[in-house]
Amino acid sequence: MGFSNLGEIQFILFAVFLCLYLIILSGNITIVTVICLDRSLHIPMYFFLGILSISETCYTFVILPKMLINLLSLLRTISFINCATQMFFFLGFAVTNCMLLGIVGYDRFLAICHPLRYSVLMSWQVCGQLAATCAVIGFLFSLIGSLLVFELPFCGPNKINHYFCDISPVIRLACTDSYINELIIFIGGVLALMAPMTFICISYGFIVHNILRIPSADGKQKAFSTCASHLTVVIVHYGCASFVYLRLSSKYPSSKDRLVTVTYTVVTPLLNPLVYSLRNRDVQTAIRKVTGRRGFYSKAL
Repeated sequence: MGFSNLGEIQFILFAVFLCLYLIILSGNITIVTVICLDRSLHIPMYFFLGILSISETCYTFVILPKMLINLLSLLRTISFINCATQMFFFLGFAVTNCMLLGIVGYDRFLAICHPLRYSVLMSWQVCGQLAATCAVIGFLFSLIGSLLVFELPFCGPNKINHYFCDISPVIRLACTDSYINELIIFIGGVLALMAPMTFICISYGFIVHNILRIPSADGKQKAFSTCASHLTVVIVHYGCASFVYLRLSSKYPSSKDRLVTVTYTVVTPLLNPLVYSLRNRDVQTAIRKVTGRRGFYSKAL
């Protein structure tokens, strides 16, 4: 069903979401390209930001193109297989993003609290292992969650009251008691959201403690500014995701869920390139260097 009840406003929403999607794509592609091309950004922090940008791009690609098509289409349909596939990849990238945000918090903790041992504790081998672990955990959670939803019998109404195949609106269509399945999914949601969130809170507790011990005001401001953008993304992402997933799905209506879901499927991926990296001085400098280099090559040719 998506936004079919909004009438002509759908055309306005199409234009708005299309612009946001293009900004998300261009921002994330820019970040990944600059991180690859500029050697000064070849450090663990930007490695994880690059992986997060790739994951965010895939995350939005799973949802937004289909949503944009549905906003202009009278026939809004999706097959059973495609619905299951969309849910699997959406959950996989969503949980991977949660884990990556936790790893970025851990990286900041090591950089600020253990600067002398940072290069040893966060070697490239460790970075690769952490990124791979995030992806494996994300898609393992996704596989279990998707199987728990789509193993249920669906024999009644087939209208999904949402703009993509999310857990809550799909599981409401099951024509049997889904309490056990929902309970297992709920426990998985608690682990996927609260474990990295708790890890981030503990990491930032140590970070704040160490920052307050820095004697110079400039040093404190630089350390806080390094972490502020990460905390902005964390609060928005985890707050909205917790509102939707940390409860039993079928007990609540999904009208509010759609509004909250827009926040972490559109706004949070938008925050990552705009707030998390493009406002970073190192990234801005690298962009100017890369674009200047390309300008030089084009003039030479």
